[in-house]
Amino acid sequence: MESLRTIDTWPVPHAAVAVVDADGRVAGAHGPQDQVFALASVTKPLAAYAMLLAVEEGALELDEPAGPPGSTVRHLLAHTSGLAFDEHRSMAEPGTRRLYSNAGFEVLAEHLEKGCGIPFAEYLRQAVLEPLGMDDTSLPGSAAKDGRSTAADLSRFAAELQAPRLLDPSTLDTATKVVFPGLKGVLPGYGNQSPNDWGLGFEIRGTKDPHWTGASSSPRTFGHFGQSGTFLWVDPEARHAMVLLTDRDFGPWAIEAWPRLTDAVLDELR
Repeated sequence: MESLRTIDTWPVPHAAVAVVDADGRVAGAHGPQDQVFALASVTKPLAAYAMLLAVEEGALELDEPAGPPGSTVRHLLAHTSGLAFDEHRSMAEPGTRRLYSNAGFEVLAEHLEKGCGIPFAEYLRQAVLEPLGMDDTSLPGSAAKDGRSTAADLSRFAAELQAPRLLDPSTLDTATKVVFPGLKGVLPGYGNQSPNDWGLGFEIRGTKDPHWTGASSSPRTFGHFGQSGTFLWVDPEARHAMVLLTDRDFGPWAIEAWPRLTDAVLDELR
């Protein structure tokens, strides 16, 4: 895909991008597909997938208590537990505000560890990474932000998000639709959004403006971006997903470049 070569003009030391179709085929790729990059918050969709598998296996229940009083696994996955961004401190009643929280995912990982008796990173490896052949992906720290992976590995995950083999499709469908609709909140890097739609571990594009996906991305688009200069989106209407990894932190360059790339890719796919 010619549009992917745009990343060569970006002010980043290294970048890798891949587009994956709904049948799991790589429709286009550019850059070092096997180079390991820090994922930052693109870690969260991987962690969430492991949590959802734990729900299907009966190790967790979405509505069991977890986190601050009144909060559940569902609240934590949907960033509505009331926990602060990077502190285990409550700032709102569960279910009343969309407060994006790294702490919430760290609490979830600890909760799963207690239920399963194994470290969360090992559960993630056994449940998600190993079955998908994501051999170059690891979680050396926080379940919210410390994942490391390659474009090739994330392409495998993008294929799974479009045609799930590990999860029941109905579980993924629930996770990629709005949970606790209508809540306002701050989308990191993009300011207040009303509504600030999220599923279970996945951000939902909805009507957000501005946004890191493209102007032509469908409202059903879901995924995540990371402060290390990374993103993964799936557009069910376009029947394609895109993975981008860079080694330059998110900033004004990304706010300008990412939507342009997404729109160019979607235009090329039409």
